[in-house]
Amino acid sequence: MFETFIKRPVLSLVISLIITLVGLLALFTLPVTQFPDIVPPSVTVTAKYTGANAEVSAKAVSTPLERAINGVPGMTYMSSVSSNDGITVIQVFFQVGTDPDQAAVNVQNRVATIIDELPEEVIKAGVTTEKEVNSMLLYLNVMSEDTTLDEQFIYNFADINVLQELKRIDGVGRAEIMGAKEYSIRV
Repeated sequence: MFETFIKRPVLSLVISLIITLVGLLALFTLPVTQFPDIVPPSVTVTAKYTGANAEVSAKAVSTPLERAINGVPGMTYMSSVSSNDGITVIQVFFQVGTDPDQAAVNVQNRVATIIDELPEEVIKAGVTTEKEVNSMLLYLNVMSEDTTLDEQFIYNFADINVLQELKRIDGVGRAEIMGAKEYSIRV
């Protein structure tokens, strides 16, 4: 079989070109999305109970919220974490293809029905509900060619001028600056 391709190089070239052309035709006709939904969307509910430890937060905040949220349409499962600084975070995961905006509205409606049963400190601090995508979509590096500008200045510039604009873009779930380089004063 290999002797045929060696003895007939024109046949080998024609077969190679046919395979390449079929591959190019397939490349342009295959349906491909730019950002496919491969990670299930999630909604994060955060509540702060000032002065409470993890056990009290779990009993007074996490349990009523979980009972209210349970059964939201499209929900697959949820997980909750209560820490010793009084912060309770509940992540509600949905089926792939569920609209994250609608899921956040459904969870927010369920949380609103139970808000009066939470402790007063939690109501004062507020219970936040926000949609979240579990994978990072884009990383941006902000640099300057000016050697007089240090890392702290660039962080502060990005925090004031760039971050707020990124959060306003339609479809952005969360934007944050990684690494703490904020200006501070010690007194």
